[in-house]
Amino acid sequence: MKPHKYSLRIKSFEDLKFFIDTDSLPIYNPFDSITKAEEITPEIEEELFKKAMDGVRPILGKKRIESKSKVKKVQEHCLKKKEEDALRRLENLIKFGEGFNISDTPEYVEGTGYHVHPEMARRLHNGDFSIQSFVDLHGLTVDEAKDVFDNFMKWATTNGKQGLLIIHGRGLSSPSEPVLKRKVIEWLTRGPWRKWVIAFSSARKCDGGAGATYVLLRFRPVTKRFKIKN
Repeated sequence: MKPHKYSLRIKSFEDLKFFIDTDSLPIYNPFDSITKAEEITPEIEEELFKKAMDGVRPILGKKRIESKSKVKKVQEHCLKKKEEDALRRLENLIKFGEGFNISDTPEYVEGTGYHVHPEMARRLHNGDFSIQSFVDLHGLTVDEAKDVFDNFMKWATTNGKQGLLIIHGRGLSSPSEPVLKRKVIEWLTRGPWRKWVIAFSSARKCDGGAGATYVLLRFRPVTKRFKIKN
């Protein structure tokens, strides 16, 4: 490798200004010392770096200004903001039920009647049909709940009510599974009321969530001829 042809020492900004004003500042190109035939290897790069840094000395004492990186502070700020957002969403979930979708939980139930598209149950859950009346079975025994349920369904079908809400509770006090909730689903799908049911689904949070069930009824019950033809 060929040695560099000049040595320049600038001791002050005045000296630097003189060279710039007189256009006499030599342009240093570290690659001038490399012939075209030579390949730039890691060793050559290291030697070039040492030559470029020749004469450079660290600034000591009070004249030294340390550069304080803001990257860490930005990362800490972003992390803190994410934690605050997560806590706010959790607080809104607990207090107001925001962000909670009962259809994404194991407690969600839905079903449809004879020859009804499954999308009807999802529409019912989403609130596409108005609720015209409700009955509260919560706290009753199974026998008591059955009598109240049957009387309510008779009244609803007689008076042309289609959108119903049945409150049965989530069965949190039951030792194994929610008894009333299971019974309501059984009465809607296996009993004589099955021919009246278009669809049913767990209610939204504002109407009781998994502790209540929406029911959409027909104006007339399904006949055997309808079952066979469809």
